[in-house]
Amino acid sequence: MQIENLTIISLADQRKLVENFSLTVDRFDRIALIGEEGNGKSTLLKWIHNPALIEGYASWHGTIHQKPQTGYLPQRLPYEDETKTIYEFFSDDERFFAALPAVISGTLASLQLDPLLVYEDRLMGTLSGGEKIKVQLARLLVCGCRLLLLDEPTNDLDLDTLRFLETALLKLPVPLIFVSHDEGLLAAVADRIVHIELLRRKKESKITVANTDYETYMEARSDAIAKQAQKARSDQRRQEIRMEKYRKISQTVEHDLRTVSRQDPHTGRLLKKKMHAVKAMEKRFERESENLTKMPETEEAIAFFFQPSALPVSKVILSLESEPLPYTDAKITLTVTAREKVTITGPNGSGKTTLLRKIEHILKERPDLNVGMMPQNYEELLDLDLTPVAYLAPDGDRESVEKAREYLGSMRYTSDEMLQPVSALSGGQKAKLLLLKLNLQNCNVLLLDEPTRNLSVLSAPVIRSMLAGYTGCIIAVSHDRLYIEQVSTAVYRLEKNRFFRL
Repeated sequence: MQIENLTIISLADQRKLVENFSLTVDRFDRIALIGEEGNGKSTLLKWIHNPALIEGYASWHGTIHQKPQTGYLPQRLPYEDETKTIYEFFSDDERFFAALPAVISGTLASLQLDPLLVYEDRLMGTLSGGEKIKVQLARLLVCGCRLLLLDEPTNDLDLDTLRFLETALLKLPVPLIFVSHDEGLLAAVADRIVHIELLRRKKESKITVANTDYETYMEARSDAIAKQAQKARSDQRRQEIRMEKYRKISQTVEHDLRTVSRQDPHTGRLLKKKMHAVKAMEKRFERESENLTKMPETEEAIAFFFQPSALPVSKVILSLESEPLPYTDAKITLTVTAREKVTITGPNGSGKTTLLRKIEHILKERPDLNVGMMPQNYEELLDLDLTPVAYLAPDGDRESVEKAREYLGSMRYTSDEMLQPVSALSGGQKAKLLLLKLNLQNCNVLLLDEPTRNLSVLSAPVIRSMLAGYTGCIIAVSHDRLYIEQVSTAVYRLEKNRFFRL
């Protein structure tokens, strides 16, 4: 497949999300689309699959050649599909009925699924996150899709399923273009990178296509930025020294011209020639300054810090002793003190979110704690009709509004994005909005359900660093391997019949 000179423009603010973008996709490519939240990665993926999917919020022009039959996996299974049986879900694609039984059974087996699963009457909505991903992938492959387009395929996956998915994506018999914020998945799977950046307050699109793996690209990018910045500073210092020398010479000649005696016309003529040479030097320096190395133009990472009220280090935040957990055989024994950062992991469907909700109910009864919750489903706490500013500053007074705008600016929201409805934000922008709200509420205990799942590869390291330095208590559910490694002081695993520390 070949994309030529594609430009995609947001109808809301006329920003060019993608400009003059060209890409050739080869047979065995594993192409990762990376970039900040709201930069148009999902929009580009939808356009490749079916331009009609973006007509409501974006316009476009460009061409696509030799487009194969594409299969698209959205970030979330659509609601209408949640209520279908597995058989109805497969049957919705007429190509399913043309698939050979051997292809169906072989495809499902390769994804560690029962070949007879396609005929079951279980509802799609009852499947775990990992099962949903596997079933969707199976349908795309069974129905003969020749290019897979996956939007955040690791959302809601436990660590075991995530590792399986990495292996499965590497073995796919078709090329792949995927959006992901999971740095582990990017490092394991991607062999080409498309990096979408929006510069100059998101008004200018820059796209880098690198024919290399993710880690090599990020390392080369970091080195190139550092070298260019160093050379730009060196050039600037050299230019300043030269300009200072010019100014001293110019001031000296000007002074001599003002003080030369009219009775000494010969000296006056020499000084005028010297001034002419000085002016020529100035013009030369100005021309050369245009060719100086410029500071690198890159999309800035977010800058944000939590500042909770302090808790005594030894203060016990939570103490559970063989507490039964609904719908499982597990009994929870867990003690958490004030400065701990506890992470709970485990298979999908084992009850991790249920446990976090139980902890929330217990801790919010405590008047001595200020507890903040970040759920997986952001819409539980977000009013989608409000603007980000109105959500952070509901009273609307000037000081609160200015503080809200300052906070949103630290998360790289543009002025336009601050005043759009929350419903128009990407998943990552909604996550940042919830984190800002928790900070404004001065929470000293954070309960976080998959806090980094929608954050970009630029934002996630900043958030992880901020949470690692947080002086309150954190109890989180996470499958983010880097979050577990960099933030956690204790990691527990919840399974159907047991709960234990790793």
